[in-house]
Amino acid sequence: MGLFDRFRRRRTTGRPADSRDTEHLRAWAQQRHGVEAFVEPRTTVTETTVLLVAHDGEWTRRRVAGPEAAFRFARKQGMPCYEVAKLGYPQRMRDYQARQRVLRDRQHRRDLG
Repeated sequence: MGLFDRFRRRRTTGRPADSRDTEHLRAWAQQRHGVEAFVEPRTTVTETTVLLVAHDGEWTRRRVAGPEAAFRFARKQGMPCYEVAKLGYPQRMRDYQARQRVLRDRQHRRDLG
């Protein structure tokens, strides 16, 4: 250990991907149709993640071991896989989020009144 090693900031991005993440993705994809995978790159805050988006825009996100693991997972599941950095997020996902927000707001108003 060097003289200043103890003062260096350790770069951790949370817990690494494990088999529970993969199993969640597999089960989620099997319960829906029209699922596509979108690989999100590693950041200073999170590891590489894969975002699965169903035909109606419903989505889930989990950590993966890296971009290669995400593409391998998608290939095994028989689904297309895209890089978010190149393609962006699908419009149907944003539409789904907007619909969910409206439903939550309506429910909140019902609960208040």
